[in-house]
Amino acid sequence: MNDQDELARRIAKLLDESADGIGQPQRERLIAARKLALSKHHETTALAWVPAWAGNISRFTERPVMGVQYLIPIAALVLGLAGVAYMHSAPSSDIADIDAGLLTDELPINAYLDQGFDSWLKRSSR
Repeated sequence: MNDQDELARRIAKLLDESADGIGQPQRERLIAARKLALSKHHETTALAWVPAWAGNISRFTERPVMGVQYLIPIAALVLGLAGVAYMHSAPSSDIADIDAGLLTDELPINAYLDQGFDSWLKRSSR
């Protein structure tokens, strides 16, 4: 048996013994307080799931299915999808165009690395 289990048993025994000495008015007040606490607990657990950081905003999220609680995640999803679509539809960069031109040309890549080739291109374009 664990030491914590033994301690819990002793505390429960002491509480049970002291509960027998409580008068009727105190019992009624304790019962009323317990019922009130349980009713408030059931109210809070029946509401929508709200992040702990939401604070006072939580009263707006207690609406039915399409409440404000879904607005932020849906907006983030839409903005994320729009960002991905924009990134994929953006025009290709200059480096990508140069690479594509090099790969589709019949000239070997070493020719572009030659310093004399650059001066030849400038002379031939005149």
